[in-house]
Amino acid sequence: MSATEALIDVRNVTRHYQRGPDEIHALDDLTLSIPTGHFVALMGPSGSGKSTLLNLISGIDRPSSGDVVVAGQTLNDLSEDELAKWRARHVGLIFQFFNLIPVLSARENVALPLLLTDLSKAEQGERARTALRVVGLEDRMDHFPATLSGGEQQRVAIARAVVTDPDLIVADEPTGDLDARNAEAILDLLRALKTSFGKTIVMVTHDPRALRFVDDAHHLDKGVLLDDEAAARASEALQASLGSAPPTEAVES
Repeated sequence: MSATEALIDVRNVTRHYQRGPDEIHALDDLTLSIPTGHFVALMGPSGSGKSTLLNLISGIDRPSSGDVVVAGQTLNDLSEDELAKWRARHVGLIFQFFNLIPVLSARENVALPLLLTDLSKAEQGERARTALRVVGLEDRMDHFPATLSGGEQQRVAIARAVVTDPDLIVADEPTGDLDARNAEAILDLLRALKTSFGKTIVMVTHDPRALRFVDDAHHLDKGVLLDDEAAARASEALQASLGSAPPTEAVES
């Protein structure tokens, strides 16, 4: 798969939920293509469908109709067991609240996804050390989460997401629980994973700082993607709220 091909194709996808007597339209006939090696933000107000879209892309949820194709695999075609195995091989997950296990060291937390592989314990430890080196925390690998700052804990979570060398990294509000300095450091690290390692990253965020780091921002509202003009206005409003420069001026800095 070349860098110009799409890693993700979402084709005419609808996702409806039943909540009591009400049918919730989370996504309506949404189509989106994301190229390999791009860092993309999904943005929009609460209830816009961005987290639903992230869950479909990562194989956590299934569409009511339409197709979700990631890395050449139509996820609709997989059984639950097959989908779990596919996620373990192809997707790295990053969460807002880190989801680290308090009684495990940073290295042990990072190595958790490797328990599903055939690697020896020694190989798992070395892979975890390498992932922590990538995020700049090799010297903290024996520390427990409670002894790490919020920014360091998120770096451990990012190392855990990349330790299996996945095709796709999905991040759900990765800066939502961080102060401004740590938020920018995490966005810079995600950008580096895209630039240095060619990772495809899809991130749900409300953080206007993200616009200075991503290749594309897709804005959703009420389950649909905004058209180019409306999306441009949404990006401009976010930039104005932070006094940000346009993304094209800062992405490569």
